[in-house]
Amino acid sequence: MAEDLKKLQDEVTFLKGEVERLKDEMVRLVSRNLDLSEQLEYDVELRRRTAVAREIMEARVERQRNADLQDDGQLMALIEIHVEKDRPHLRPDFGPTDLADMLGVSMTRLYQLFRHQTIHRTPEAYIDNLRTLAALRLLREKPNYTIAVIAEEAGFSNVRTLQRRIQDAIGMSPVDYRLMLTRDL
Repeated sequence: MAEDLKKLQDEVTFLKGEVERLKDEMVRLVSRNLDLSEQLEYDVELRRRTAVAREIMEARVERQRNADLQDDGQLMALIEIHVEKDRPHLRPDFGPTDLADMLGVSMTRLYQLFRHQTIHRTPEAYIDNLRTLAALRLLREKPNYTIAVIAEEAGFSNVRTLQRRIQDAIGMSPVDYRLMLTRDL
């Protein structure tokens, strides 16, 4: 029995040593894991910053390329491409400054372009026209939409502005236009 007790005490001593060794190993692994996590976070942040820097550089190159365009027709074509692809005019906060930034030209150049190249004498009038056309399309295609929803979807900041623009464009209110469309069916 003394011998069994001695074996058990030796085994307990051995197991306590193993527990201590495993604790030390666990501390080492946790520390290594934290170091790797920090390195990974650093790498992810570095990649994110690199991607942002690349986007900024590509935007600058695009703007420089656009700024070099002297031909009004080319700039108008570029506007149409951006409008068709990105549909920025559907955001109520989109304005002439955003349009100039999108093209990479100065506000002066933008206003000159519109004065010489379009029937819309200002960028504001152009943006309003795009929104009005979008609203007319929505009135035709979405008869279940309320006028307020159409105003929002077309990029108008409020219903009253939509009503005025539609009235100015076609000589009738949005409701009358919608009624006319349903009568013709």
